Amino acid sequence: MKAMGPTFIDLFSGCGGLSLGLRQAGFEELFALESNSDAFATYRANLHKSGQPTGWPTWLNYSANDVIKVAVEHRADLKKFRGAVDLIAGGPPCQGFSMNGRRDPADPRNRLVSAYLSIVRSVLPKIVLLENVRGFRSMVRRSGETHEAYVTARLEAMGYEVHAKLIDASAYGVPQKRTRFVLIAMLAGTISGVRPHERLSLDRIHHLQELGLPTNRPVTIAEAIGDLTIFNKKLTQDNTNEKTNFQSIVWHNPRKQGPYLKLMRRGASLPPSCLRLPRHRKETSDRFTQIIATCTAGKAIGPDDKVAFGLKKRTTVLLDFEKPAPTIGTLPDDMIHPSEPRILTVRESARLQSFPDWFDFTGPYTSGGLRRRSSCPRYTQVGNAVPPLLGLALGRIIATILRDMGSNALSHQPAIFKMFTKVDSQFGKVVHVEP
Repeated sequence: MKAMGPTFIDLFSGCGGLSLGLRQAGFEELFALESNSDAFATYRANLHKSGQPTGWPTWLNYSANDVIKVAVEHRADLKKFRGAVDLIAGGPPCQGFSMNGRRDPADPRNRLVSAYLSIVRSVLPKIVLLENVRGFRSMVRRSGETHEAYVTARLEAMGYEVHAKLIDASAYGVPQKRTRFVLIAMLAGTISGVRPHERLSLDRIHHLQELGLPTNRPVTIAEAIGDLTIFNKKLTQDNTNEKTNFQSIVWHNPRKQGPYLKLMRRGASLPPSCLRLPRHRKETSDRFTQIIATCTAGKAIGPDDKVAFGLKKRTTVLLDFEKPAPTIGTLPDDMIHPSEPRILTVRESARLQSFPDWFDFTGPYTSGGLRRRSSCPRYTQVGNAVPPLLGLALGRIIATILRDMGSNALSHQPAIFKMFTKVDSQFGKVVHVEP
């Protein structure tokens, strides 16, 4: 019988970037919670190819689930997992405290942080992993404390030792300058002197070497998507949406594959999917052509050029083939291809997020109007995801901490269980506190 690896629950799983990375690090999924049906459909299609996992709880629908509802209505069911969960991982949706958003302390999505904590309190995993945007560290809640301070105080009251730091994903093989807030919390008293982020930093070279990636520089855009250009490629009618007349690139495997492309092609027997090309108006393509010819690659287009080209977006970047990409977001028209007058395809965005080519994305490509509130199109799924290679790097380190914990975590948990009268009196039911 196959030995089971360390177990995890993925909260706010999205399309599965973090779960994929943790699985590659040897973790076994118990279940995942994601409220959007489009994102969860992609998760299931890629990470549950054999169907519903045998260990999926009978009380949990095998579909999209609201995290707050699960936290409130299934507290007793969640408590039955105590002692069986090594890791709770995930990141509450970041729109409420993103540097690119309105950063509204009253945004109802900020309640999702409390829901995350409520499930941690019910399950009491050995380790907690929370990944989010860098603004998580600085944005102030309505109570006056930052999100980081709020989460840290409540985890410490539950008996966890908390470590948090900003991490750049490009240091771990992701061809993208993506700075993220990463919090790792361990049951206090189970292991002494462990600094998770220091371990992560020390393991970085080994992590890159095992992947076959350069250790002295980031992976560049050219290395990630150079094989996906239109130049010298045939185009074909896209068949993913019969209502439109989009074209797709006909991809052929390059004779010479660099280390990153070899990594992305590992396990992929078919050409990559999601190569549908954007269909720009002529004036848009002409504008992009002028931008490529006159603007500095790798930098946001300056105020004067924005006026000259009639750009109204807050930030538009002309990508540079010789550098990693800036942070991949949910809006594809934030970035212009380095050499072609167009925005990126979904697959190009996915490559820059380190999703392998066998990973397919389902659902609509984009959305608008009333559908924008409920749908999670493919570009959004990619932009919201944790880069799998970052998830792998984090999973590797967390696995070593669990190994070093050994049986200490299990013997220490009864004392932790007794602390919750204090938690309730100091903070109330975690999920019901103000957002």
